Amino acid sequence: MHIIDWIVLIGVLISIIVYGIYKSRATRNLEGYFLSNRNLPWFLVLMSIMGTQASAITFLTGPGQSYSDGMRFVQYYFGLPLAMIVISYFFVPVYNKLKVYTAYEFLENRFDLKTRTLTSFLFLLSRGLSTGVSIYAPSLILSSIMGWNIYITNILMGGVLIIYTMTGGARAVAYTQVLQMIIVFVSLFLVGYIAVGMLPDGVGFKQAIQEATTLGKMNVITTGFKSDGSFDWKDKYNIWSGIIGGFFLALSYFGTDHSQVGRYLTAKNTSESKKGLLMNGLVKVPMQFFILLIGVLIFMYYQYSKPPVFFDQKRMELANATPYAPQLKTIEAAYYDAFNNNKAQAAQYREEYKKVLQQALPAYDVNDNNYIFLYFVKDKLPVGLIGLLFAVIFLAAWGSIAAALNSLAACTMVDFHKKFTLRKTTEHQDFKISQWYTFFWGLFCIGVAMFAHNIGNSLIETVNILGSIFYGVILGVFLVAFWIRFIKGHAVFIAAAIAQVLVVVIYMLDVISFLWLNVIGAILVIAIGCIIQWLQNQTIPKVVKS
Repeated sequence: MHIIDWIVLIGVLISIIVYGIYKSRATRNLEGYFLSNRNLPWFLVLMSIMGTQASAITFLTGPGQSYSDGMRFVQYYFGLPLAMIVISYFFVPVYNKLKVYTAYEFLENRFDLKTRTLTSFLFLLSRGLSTGVSIYAPSLILSSIMGWNIYITNILMGGVLIIYTMTGGARAVAYTQVLQMIIVFVSLFLVGYIAVGMLPDGVGFKQAIQEATTLGKMNVITTGFKSDGSFDWKDKYNIWSGIIGGFFLALSYFGTDHSQVGRYLTAKNTSESKKGLLMNGLVKVPMQFFILLIGVLIFMYYQYSKPPVFFDQKRMELANATPYAPQLKTIEAAYYDAFNNNKAQAAQYREEYKKVLQQALPAYDVNDNNYIFLYFVKDKLPVGLIGLLFAVIFLAAWGSIAAALNSLAACTMVDFHKKFTLRKTTEHQDFKISQWYTFFWGLFCIGVAMFAHNIGNSLIETVNILGSIFYGVILGVFLVAFWIRFIKGHAVFIAAAIAQVLVVVIYMLDVISFLWLNVIGAILVIAIGCIIQWLQNQTIPKVVKS
């Protein structure tokens, strides 16, 4: 990178850190550290919600997802607006009325301690794993820029985030996420504008979209039905899995995942929480559409300018140091020769190159979706904007990961430490212990990041798969708590445990798209809970009045 890019990158990051620490300097108790003393206005809540969801993975691999698979990933978010309405009018008033620190306190009030503990544990496991993958995303950038070992980069990136989160808490997260989202939107707009400007003369935005439509990249709505009329349950993204599966996923993520619940619990009152959530429902789908559209525009640019045969340049260098190098170089040359005359043939050469690359590096994955946007930024954007774009991805990472670490520490402290430790502590001691729990979860997530380098899916897909494995079961427990009053704690606890095992088995069998796991998990908890409660009621001796 040019020295100007380094100045922009470092300057933006230091400014955000200083601003966050300055804003959080007075939060030295549990309510301040985890909930910013419950005094934030709705627009800060909105930015915090969006900043927590829109991680570095969103901006780093979202365009790569649409580059390879088109716009259909946007359907994943179609159920989100409806979920925001349900959460605003059913979940939020209960949480605010009870003045809970975590969402899982409500479950103890409704059921019992073991149900609260199990559900909180499932959250900690799912969020801890997802956050580890999120740490890997900015590490990928730093590793690419500096040529550093990815494991060392994970430690460096995770260490910075631990210090940042331990120091600032929820208030630092909320205030810095406002600046982060502003910088993010401005930067992404500039990337889209520049990508259109780089198209050949006579090819503008409208024509680029028309050609992308012809090439199948503007597939915003897909039905999931095969040519024979049957429904493809393994199709990952279609209108039905998006609306139904996406609704259940969003309902669980925003309604029961404390990394999000903790964001709107910081609001000064119920009305401000609702406004933040409802506004998120309005802006999230257009925002994600725009991010994916950037990937389509990059795809169209590379229809006129030769893209590399493989976007992960470091992995190509490793492969070229193996005995497979001559074969790889032959395929690469054939790919470039075919590109101008026969793009379909060039695409076949690209797939052939991946197969040989896999033979050369059997321990690595050959999916390069995560590197497409990064390659374009490094190779094509002007000096200064490269540094700003990298800063955007770092900021997005810090916002989402800091919120996640803060929520992991909150649940560990409130749902486990305060419940199972008999020792009396002062508010200041609780604050210090909470910081150490933040440190612990930071180390855990760094450990997960160490294994993320060989993930076969795009990072954005991986995080959503991890969530879907657990979210349906967690949501099922909350749905029972809110609306199925006759099911008691013991029944829902057993139901949740059985349902979680079944969801994992279904996922491993690979018989259905991961979005449907959210629906299956919730229904299993409700159905099994009803059966167990009915059986319990049948075995309880009836008291006969004399």
